[in-house]
Amino acid sequence: MPALRDELRVDFCIVNGENAADGRGITAKIAEKLLASGADVVTLGNWAWGQQGFAPYLSGTDRVLRPANMSAASPGVGFTVRDGVAVINLLGELTLNPFESAFAVADRLVEEARRETPVVLVDFHAEATSEKVALAYYLDGRVTAVLGTHTHVQTNDARVLPGGTAAITDAGMTGPHDSVIGSVPEGAIRRFVTGMPVRLEPATGGVRIEGALVECDRDGRALSCEAVRVPVGE
Repeated sequence: MPALRDELRVDFCIVNGENAADGRGITAKIAEKLLASGADVVTLGNWAWGQQGFAPYLSGTDRVLRPANMSAASPGVGFTVRDGVAVINLLGELTLNPFESAFAVADRLVEEARRETPVVLVDFHAEATSEKVALAYYLDGRVTAVLGTHTHVQTNDARVLPGGTAAITDAGMTGPHDSVIGSVPEGAIRRFVTGMPVRLEPATGGVRIEGALVECDRDGRALSCEAVRVPVGE
C-alpha cells in the first residue's frame, strides 16, 4: 500500500475491511495490520461481528468503523474525522437489516461532519444498486463522495454527480478474482446446485486490488472519480 499511495499520490486512504478474515468479518490483528500498512481508516459492514471476540476492539478505536446505522448500543462508532477528512460508514436496508435508515442517519452525520470539515466521504455498504445510487443523489452536493461496497464486483459507473459528489456503485473487491466473489468456485456451485449449506473456502488465484480514486478541491467538491484495478504479483 505505501508504494501504491505514492504512485497514485493519495493523501487519504480508506480500506473496507469487511470479510478480511477468511471471508467472514475481521479480527483486531488484521485491522491493525491494515492500519500499519497505510490505511487511514478501516470501514466494515454487515459482518462486523463475524469474528468472535472482535467487538470489544471497536470500543477503543475511532480508526476502525462499524456502520453508523447499527444500534448505538453496539460497540464502536460509525463516524470519524481524521486529518481534515470525515468518514461515515453506512449499511443498506435490503437484506442487511440495519437498526436505522441509512438516509436518516446520513442526514444527521453529514451535518455534524460538515461543521468540522468540508471533505466528507461515505462508505455505503449495501446490496441493492438502486439504494446505492439513490443515496449518492440524495447526498449530492453535501458530501465529497459516496462509495459503494459489499457486492465484491467493481462497477463501471465512477463519475462526479452534478452537485459535485463523486460516486461509484461498488468499488470492487481486493482479493482473488479467479473465484466466485472471493471463494473457491466448486463450493459456491455446490451450494447453488444442491440448495444445501456449504462452507465456502477463500480462493487464491488472480489477486488484485480494487477501489476508487477521488480528487477534490479545498471546499470538498469532487473534481474526478475513477475506478482503480491493480494486479498483484504479476
